[in-house]
Amino acid sequence: MKIEDRGSRIIVVIFKSFQIRLKLRHIPMEDTRFILPLMVVMLLHNFVPSFSMESPNITTDRLALLALKAHVTRDPQNVLATNWSAATSVCNWIGVSCGSKHRRVTALNLISMSLTGTIPPILGNLSFLTSLNIRNNSFHASLPIELVNLRRLKLIDIGSNSFSGEIPSWFGSFPELQNLFLYGNNFTGVIPSSLGDLSKLEKLVLYNNSLEGQISKAIGNLSNLQWLYLDYNRLSGHLPSDIFDHLPKLRQLGLVSNQFSGRIPASLSNCKELEILYLSNNSLNGSVPEEIGNLTMLRELYLSMNNLEGSIPSSIFNISTLQVIQLGKNNFSGHLSSDMFNHLSELQSLDLSQNQFSGRIPTSLFKCKELQYLYLSYNQLKGTVPVEIRNLTWLTELALDHNNFQGRLPSPPPSLRWFMVSDNNLVGDIPSSICNVRSLQGLSLFKNNLVGTIPQCLGNLSFSLVDLELQMNNFHGTIPGNFSEGCSLRNFNLNSNQLKGSLPRSWVNCRDLKLLDLANNNLNDTFPHWLGILDIEILVLRSNRFYGRIDNFEVTSSFSHLRIIDLSHNDFIGYLPMKFFENLHAIRDANKRKAEYMIDLYDEDRFYDNSVLITTKGLELQFIDILTTFTAIDFSSNRFGGQIPEVLGELHSLLVLNLSHNSLTGSIPSVLGNLSALESLDLSSNKLQGRIPQELVNMIFLEVLNLSQNHFVGQIPQGNQFGTFSNDSYIGNLGLCGLPLSKKCDDDQNSETHPIKFDEDDDTTRELNWKFSILMGYGCGLVLGLSMGYIVFTTGKPWWFIRIIERVLQKYVTGKNRRRQGRKQHN
Repeated sequence: MKIEDRGSRIIVVIFKSFQIRLKLRHIPMEDTRFILPLMVVMLLHNFVPSFSMESPNITTDRLALLALKAHVTRDPQNVLATNWSAATSVCNWIGVSCGSKHRRVTALNLISMSLTGTIPPILGNLSFLTSLNIRNNSFHASLPIELVNLRRLKLIDIGSNSFSGEIPSWFGSFPELQNLFLYGNNFTGVIPSSLGDLSKLEKLVLYNNSLEGQISKAIGNLSNLQWLYLDYNRLSGHLPSDIFDHLPKLRQLGLVSNQFSGRIPASLSNCKELEILYLSNNSLNGSVPEEIGNLTMLRELYLSMNNLEGSIPSSIFNISTLQVIQLGKNNFSGHLSSDMFNHLSELQSLDLSQNQFSGRIPTSLFKCKELQYLYLSYNQLKGTVPVEIRNLTWLTELALDHNNFQGRLPSPPPSLRWFMVSDNNLVGDIPSSICNVRSLQGLSLFKNNLVGTIPQCLGNLSFSLVDLELQMNNFHGTIPGNFSEGCSLRNFNLNSNQLKGSLPRSWVNCRDLKLLDLANNNLNDTFPHWLGILDIEILVLRSNRFYGRIDNFEVTSSFSHLRIIDLSHNDFIGYLPMKFFENLHAIRDANKRKAEYMIDLYDEDRFYDNSVLITTKGLELQFIDILTTFTAIDFSSNRFGGQIPEVLGELHSLLVLNLSHNSLTGSIPSVLGNLSALESLDLSSNKLQGRIPQELVNMIFLEVLNLSQNHFVGQIPQGNQFGTFSNDSYIGNLGLCGLPLSKKCDDDQNSETHPIKFDEDDDTTRELNWKFSILMGYGCGLVLGLSMGYIVFTTGKPWWFIRIIERVLQKYVTGKNRRRQGRKQHN
């Protein structure tokens, strides 16, 4: 009906009512008591249809959804653009569901559509909506208050978006709400106490925001709450013990990665239905309450990365439903009793690493046939590694490193993927049965007393093997050479053994190789140019018997990903490789990359130490978890000659440069001053000469400088870091002066002197003039002498000349006699 029709109809009704009133003027009063109700009925009869036409309906819903579409600025899949059309029914639109009774929109599900935009206020007109799910998109800004009108909502899931601001207090105004998911946004501020008014709420998930403050005690009013996840925020304070007295239905509690402190409240034991307890990565202290053992339905217990101490309550090991126990990185101590795992037949994951446990591995542990992950590293455990470990046929990750285990290395179960037994006192050789573990990805045996040869069959595991760490043992013989195509190795460390021979050329099949450390062996080979086709980042060949030249590069892209190279203490000769330095693009541009740890970049789920020994700033340091921005070149203690290539000045991200103990000549290129990020420079014990370039003052991060035992002259540069270096940096350079040396510079040394240059013709002319002057002197003297002699001897005896000679002789004889008399008196 048109608006004009509605208006005219109202006028007609009023007019007719007025006519009735006029006609009834003469009716007796007692007969008119029914007139007014009759008129009201007549008015309602005519007005109600018009009101019903203006109430919300499917058209209202359509307008609200079209407004949402208009607020979407990015729709890469064109879902809304092509499907949400006014020509089709709203109930047929993708992501829209309607009720069968009222034909109104009851659910809006736009999950993972990569949408970007904001929420329009008119969306609050979807008054029949019971489910709002737009998770995993890029909606942003704040939520409009008009959404408070959606009082039928049972589910709100806006997780994994970019909403910001504080969580609105009006979220507590949804009387039917059962599930509230606000995770993965940018919400700030405190948790509003109004959420405690959601009496029907069962799941509250707020993790991964920037919420702060304490947990509101109003949460204790949610007596129907089953899930409470507040992980990855900035919440602080003590855990409020009284709220757990009023959450009898709580099944999952997640408070990981906050700033909670204090003790774990014993009142948690009142949550009898609790199945998952996540309290890791906080600052909780004290001991674990014995009452935790009353949580008889607990399946997962995460208490790692806190400051908890004391012994583990024995009551925990009576919870037969436990599948995961994560207690790593605390201060727990005490012996592990032999029977403590008797009742944990369902245990799948056990982490007791980085504590102070002592004793032996409990034999009852091998009754846990479902065990898949076992981490006991960084404790004080001793004894042998039980051979029964092979009976854990589901075990995939085993970490026993950094303990005091001894004896022989046991054969691991065939299901194992990661085997870490480094830094113990194991002896014997590597059992060949280890090659039967076809799924092995990581083998870390470093820093033991293992002997023998490296099994050749390890090369057959190269399809699965990613990390092989055998350094700091006593292995001898040659390196296995059968690494076939498809090799998956990323980290290969054989440092500090007694290996000999050449490098296996089959390493070119390991296309993912990033770290190769062969230092401190007896390897005898030329420089492995052929490794240049790999994307290798760290190459350490220090202290071996490598020999020959390395300045004969043919592949222009060789070693373009290399960031750390150490060739020190070998027998390389020739010039420093200019082409090689030109190819080091990773060192040239490292500061443009995001600083990440190598293992985080390539191995998201790794449980091993990716370590390498590097000489930097005069010290040999062990680097674990190497940053991708760390760069170093060490060519020291070889027989390199010639000048320092100027191309080194283009490696702007270089942090460590060591060319010491070679036979380098010439001067320091002034372009090295462009290495503004350099922290350590060692050019000592060479044959370098000339002045120290003033441009080196531009190295504002330089911490270590060693220019000793060269032939430098002139004044030492002043300013910036050069004011922090001691005399030791310049020992053995007798021509240097100025601070910090005690030798002062004269005016000529203070000023910049430049040698006078002559061309070849000038030099020839100067030489001829010099010879001519000598000949002229001899000639003139000869002529003058002959002339004087002729005059003297033709005019008689030269008495004046004779008297001069006599006086000279008299003085000579008198002086000689006096010296003789003095010696006699002395005797």
